[in-house]
Amino acid sequence: MKWLLKWFPRPWLIQMSLWGQPLLKWWFKGKRFTDPIDGSRYRKFLPYGYKEDLRQNVLCPGTLSLERHRLLWLYLQNKTSLFTETLKVLHVAPEQVFYQKFKQLKNWEYTTTDLYSPLADVKANICALPFKEQTFDFILCNHVLEHIPEDRKAMQEIYRVLKKGGTAILQVPLEQDRKTSFEDDRITDPKERTRIFGQYDHVRIYGVDFFDRLESEGFTTQKVDYTQTLSPQQIQEYALPKGEWIPIAQRPN
Repeated sequence: MKWLLKWFPRPWLIQMSLWGQPLLKWWFKGKRFTDPIDGSRYRKFLPYGYKEDLRQNVLCPGTLSLERHRLLWLYLQNKTSLFTETLKVLHVAPEQVFYQKFKQLKNWEYTTTDLYSPLADVKANICALPFKEQTFDFILCNHVLEHIPEDRKAMQEIYRVLKKGGTAILQVPLEQDRKTSFEDDRITDPKERTRIFGQYDHVRIYGVDFFDRLESEGFTTQKVDYTQTLSPQQIQEYALPKGEWIPIAQRPN
């Protein structure tokens, strides 16, 4: 499935998926896997990734959630009060899987932003966000920073528009056994980027110093492994990435 991004623009894929989801959801209906985002159950999930790194039973046919989406949803639902608080929320590069759910939350003042996505309320560059300082209580920015050459500038902007005491969740592809993130702006060939960084439009692979980068911009950080609180049966049923960290960043009061 991931290879489609090489040939079709992401906005077009988002529009097309809206038509195909109901059929996929019906076709793969079953009892082996559960998507906690909408409670639907399936006999299998779809594979996802490139040929050389294809992961099985990863992409939910109904919501199009991946492992990281289901993990984050469970964490937000079960370990935070974010769904019940009155908040001003910014969602950077909004994932389709979350968009409708978040739009329905009456207690959120929900704003989405992206340069190209048809789901974005505000078309903007993450390195130059058009919002006043300390505007948002909660910011969600998942699998975005690995695309941004000036990721520290993006971190500064997220920090700037986040209120004191506010929280940002900033998921990225992160190798937990890699101490130092790797990037090289001389690598521009899409095939080489895919081989080295994991996707043709990624510009780095993050290591555990990702948290140091965030802290150098003023955030306090946490590495949350929510899968430690779940049983092996739950991890299998929800098809979760066992041991994956959810990066939590806060702007201190």
